Amino acid sequence: MRIALGVEYEGSPFTGWQSQPHGNTVQDVLERALTSVAGVPVATVCAGRTDTGVHALGQVVHFDTNVMRPDTAWVRGVNANLPAAVGVRWAVPVGDDFHARFCARARSYRYLLLDRPVRPALLHGRVGWHHTPLDVGAMNAAAARLVGEHDFSTFRSSECQAKSPVKLMRVATAARQADLIVFDFTASAFLHHMVRNLVGALVYIGSGRQSPEWVDALLAARDRSKSAPTFAASGLYFVGAEYGPEWSLPSSGRIMASSHILPLPT
Repeated sequence: MRIALGVEYEGSPFTGWQSQPHGNTVQDVLERALTSVAGVPVATVCAGRTDTGVHALGQVVHFDTNVMRPDTAWVRGVNANLPAAVGVRWAVPVGDDFHARFCARARSYRYLLLDRPVRPALLHGRVGWHHTPLDVGAMNAAAARLVGEHDFSTFRSSECQAKSPVKLMRVATAARQADLIVFDFTASAFLHHMVRNLVGALVYIGSGRQSPEWVDALLAARDRSKSAPTFAASGLYFVGAEYGPEWSLPSSGRIMASSHILPLPT
């Protein structure tokens, strides 16, 4: 039997999603908790791997098991064995042809950036920070130029293992909500460090160091060295993955709306 889970986590205590020998990753703690409930080893697959310090609202995970448990056991029982920074929000039985990664039609990320002279304290580790005011209008105009199918080589990490740098960007926006600037991105898929590299470039534009048209030159260059530095991981959230209605999974929109730390666009 294959089970899909919706998982949220605060990424600061972990060295990313993917399992590591030291055992301090989200995948490691989740698999240990699932194994405790199942009584046999459980291996998981996620919709989108996240790096050290990156958070998730609607990470989708699947695993296979021959052990029969009520759906509540895969939620409350697993949560009882998880650290406080990780929680399973829902569990849904799915067909054997469901795959958390390969069945995803799109993925969404949100980046929260605080632009004020004083660094954050209460939101430390949960938002990025820039010490001077940024021009949100210029950043939003620049973000609009990212929409469409492009070669995003300029915004990929040297460690990226994706087969192709060409991705379809459906949504790219920047909007202000009080002290926070909220960047939203939805694409067919993302390259390693792509969102953080995009935010770095947009901050250059928002600070007046470059014009919105610079985005066109960066896309054409296909050269990581031509762009701005990678922005901090702390403000990045994996909002969720989009799946077809045939899977009957809870929507990422409801997951996003229920989180007080991620303000919704006005």
